[in-house]
Formats: sequence, C-alpha cells, structure tokens
Amino acid sequence: MPQFFFNKRLIVLLVSIIILVALIGFSLNGRKTVTFPEQFVKDAVGLAQTAFHQPAQYVAGFFQNINDLRHTYEENELLKSRLDGYMQMEAKVKELEDDNKKLKAILDKKESLSEYDPIQATVIARNPDRWHEVIALDKGKVHGVKENMAVITAQGLIGKVKHASQFTSTVQLISSLDRTNRISAVIQADTRVYGLIEGYDEKKAALMLKRIPKEAKIKEKQLVLSSGLGGIFPEGLIIGEIIEVEPDEYGLTQIAYVKPAANLYDLDHVMIAKRTMIADENFDKEEEEEK
Repeated sequence: MPQFFFNKRLIVLLVSIIILVALIGFSLNGRKTVTFPEQFVKDAVGLAQTAFHQPAQYVAGFFQNINDLRHTYEENELLKSRLDGYMQMEAKVKELEDDNKKLKAILDKKESLSEYDPIQATVIARNPDRWHEVIALDKGKVHGVKENMAVITAQGLIGKVKHASQFTSTVQLISSLDRTNRISAVIQADTRVYGLIEGYDEKKAALMLKRIPKEAKIKEKQLVLSSGLGGIFPEGLIIGEIIEVEPDEYGLTQIAYVKPAANLYDLDHVMIAKRTMIADENFDKEEEEEK
C-alpha cells in the first residue's frame, strides 16, 4: 500500500513537470494571438490605469502650479525689494551729484569774493507760508555770522542775515515784500545806471528795480549787479537779468523788472559773506561820515 502512494506521487510530479515544460514552451512560442483571459486582464488593467492616470496627473499638476505660484510670488517680492533699493540708491546718487555740483560752484565762487570771508551754510528750515520771505541757516554768531551780512549762492545774491542767534540765523530773501528790504544795484551797460531793488512782483516772479533815471537807456537782458554801496552787499554780485522796463506811476523815473539769477525757490547750500577787517574799517568810516 505505501508503495502505491509513493508511485502515485511520482506520477503526479512527472505530470506536473511535463505540464510546466509545455507551458514554458507555449509561452516562449511567438504567438500572434492572445487568449481571451489575457485580453480581459490587459484591458482591465489599461482602463484602470487610464481612469486613475488623468485625475492623478491633474492633482499633481494643480499642486505643482500652486508651488510654482508661491515661488514666483516670493521671487517677485524679492525682485521688487531689490528694485526699490536700486531706485532709492539712484535717487541718493542723483542727490549727491547735485549737492556736489552746487558745492563745487560755491567753492569756485569763494575765490571771487575779495574783501569778504565766505561762511558756508546749509538751509535747515523754511516756512511754506513765507516761502519767498525768509529761510533759516545752520550757522550763527559762534561761526562769525552777524546781522546784515549778505547771503549768496553760486548763481547770485539771495538776501541778507536778518537775525543771528548763537548757532543759527534767519535770512531775509531779496524777494521779501518787507518795505525796508532794499538793495543798491547797478545795471551793467555802456554807462552805469544805478537804482534800488524795492519790492517783488509775485505775478511776474521778478524783483522791482526802481528809481532809474528817466533818460537812462536800458533794455531787456541786461544784467543787474550789486553796487557795493552801503557796505552790506559785496560789489559785483549778480542779482538778475532785466525782463521788462516801464515808467513809474508818475512818469519821472523808470522801473525795471529783474528775474533773479539764483533759484529762490530751491535753496539748500548757501554762503554768508563775512566782511574782512579792511572792509569793516571802511564801512565804519562811511558810517561816521554819514553821521
């Protein structure tokens, strides 16, 4: 009996080997057709892959787009901050270049101020309600500033020191409407013509040069300079250029409208013309003679 079961197992083993070899040979054989079960399995797997592939790709693409947008936003913010920094730097460079030009012009102007010791100053305050009246400077008595000293820029005369404290000073501009604001001036022509700067015409944006003799021949575009009379303003400082001439209200003298050479609207770096010892002595003599 045991011998029978042993032979039976051997027979099953041999049959299994034969079937396995047959299946291997069958699978290795280059078939042109596929069985129905194989087709069913392949089609089912393909449909499943197709069904899950599109949503998976969409979801993956959606999250990828969100990630790209986040990175794009971060890069954009970084570039904007850098651009703002570049713009601020460019504005600062432009401001420094303008200051450099103005300071160089002021240094060149210092050499032409004979008998006067220029004090460089910076505008620190300006009242919007009195824009054409006064400005405040960062230099005062400790720096040698006194009242009635002339204040200029590289372009020309802008005013005089109205009040001086220890560390700051207030400047009355030549465009001030104060009736006591007068400047002795001379017109640069073939024959010197004198007059007084008295008043400012806001509509014409021009100084009013009055008391010009009726017979004096003056015309537009002639330069008006400080005459140096009185000892307050240095002689030869450019005040402006004549833009219009008309007789006064009585017809006895002429009035010339003078466009200021200096930009009175935009003032930052200026010079205070401090009189030297020689000039002070001459001025004191003139005062004594007048008395």
